Amino acid sequence: MKIAVIGGGSTYTPELVDGFARLGSMVDELVLIDPATDRLAVVGAFAARIFARHGHPGKVTWTGDLDAGVTDADAAVLQLRVGGQQARISDETFPLGCGCVGQETTGAGGLAKALRTVPVILDVAARIRSRAKPGAWIVDFTNPVGIVTRALLDEGHRAVGLCNVAIGFQRRFAGLLGVDPSSVILDHVGLNHLTWERAAYVDNVDRLPDLLTNHISEISAEVDVPSEVIRALGVVPSYYLSYFYAHDRHVRDARNAPTRGQRVAEIESTLLEMYRDVTLDAKPALLAERGGAFYSEAAVGLLASLFGHDDNSVHSVNLRNNGTLPFLPDRAVIEVSARAGLEGPSPLPVTPLPPDLAALITHIWGYEELAVEAAVRGGPDRVYRALLAHPLIGQHEYAAKLTGDLIAAGRDHLAWAG
Repeated sequence: MKIAVIGGGSTYTPELVDGFARLGSMVDELVLIDPATDRLAVVGAFAARIFARHGHPGKVTWTGDLDAGVTDADAAVLQLRVGGQQARISDETFPLGCGCVGQETTGAGGLAKALRTVPVILDVAARIRSRAKPGAWIVDFTNPVGIVTRALLDEGHRAVGLCNVAIGFQRRFAGLLGVDPSSVILDHVGLNHLTWERAAYVDNVDRLPDLLTNHISEISAEVDVPSEVIRALGVVPSYYLSYFYAHDRHVRDARNAPTRGQRVAEIESTLLEMYRDVTLDAKPALLAERGGAFYSEAAVGLLASLFGHDDNSVHSVNLRNNGTLPFLPDRAVIEVSARAGLEGPSPLPVTPLPPDLAALITHIWGYEELAVEAAVRGGPDRVYRALLAHPLIGQHEYAAKLTGDLIAAGRDHLAWAG
């Protein structure tokens, strides 16, 4: 197999490469593609050393030419950050002026990222379709994953969205239970970055009640949600739900601290210097602070299933609803546990959701519908409607101001903004 990684010059790419080096025996060529060729050369050479260290027989190549890189690829992994960390820092700061959380995938910041990202992704995907092998899979790890995946599917691409939240819970729960991670199957449900763990099955027995009884303090600290909220819900929310359950605290904290993007920019600068060391052939410990834990395992495992190299393992993915959540239309993109095989991922059955979870999912789905429309078609009116629909904004005064602020901050990336 030939796997193309779009955005391969990212300082996070060695995490993905390490996963393929350890687990991806089906890969003959891993090609890293990025227009930032100077940085790509550093990351690419380091990636090749990682493959060599693990004795992987495949080769690592890199190129700044997208068309050449995706030619005859069996699959493409998308991990783009349009605008870089500077755009992320903007996403994390401009909403604070309205007392709204600033976060790169949630609220106004998430919409800003979707607006500048979706058009680029659709252009990339069209070029993949014209040059990769027929039926090549597109695995999207580019945030906001749910919105990006919806745009890809609407354009008819063979795409699936991937997030590392669920696999992080799987690994964490397995450690607390003292079992192998592969034995834990999650009832993971919601929308991307709006998900809950409703069960954790080990040998067909739900062990989530044990986890909530014996480890709720550790889980609470990890997801940044108070224990009493978790007890009341009876499920484990992802840490992104903290922006909903403790919104005002996050705004107060953000006004008095550097943004996450600023910290990541510092980490990236240091990592790039480390990668220049020609004796380095293993991912450094600092990479763990970059974020995206277990992304490589999730990506390699999903691709192995999609190409028939395992036994229909369960993965948490973004895909069409198609009746899985009966309160959403079939065209919606949801994030659930699914078995994946040669025909693609197929959701596991989902039991009815309680009204509070279903209501929040429906509300955010409505926002995401408007966000996709704004990202594909552009225009201040569409941006305003999406912002007004988001439950963390929802007031005309805020939506109107944030529309202007968002467009001003992202003008360089929004063709329709002039």
